[in-house]
Amino acid sequence: MPSIFTRIVNGEIPCHRVAEDDRYLAFLDINPLREGHTLVIPKVEVDYLFDLEEDLLAGILPFSREVARKIEAVVPCA
Repeated sequence: MPSIFTRIVNGEIPCHRVAEDDRYLAFLDINPLREGHTLVIPKVEVDYLFDLEEDLLAGILPFSREVARKIEAVVPCA
């Protein structure tokens, strides 16, 4: 059975996509702690983050940093 995140990636569950490439998806949390609260996930389903292939694991932080910079540019940080 696919996880909720796989269902979001596949478009079965709607989300507000913030950024996306062929390997990762960033989308707004449905119950945000703060304005701009965003989740970044790999598009492949794994049980644990550290189960990702090395290249995917290494790439998720640079992708997240770019997402964070874009959010910071439009959401006031207090």
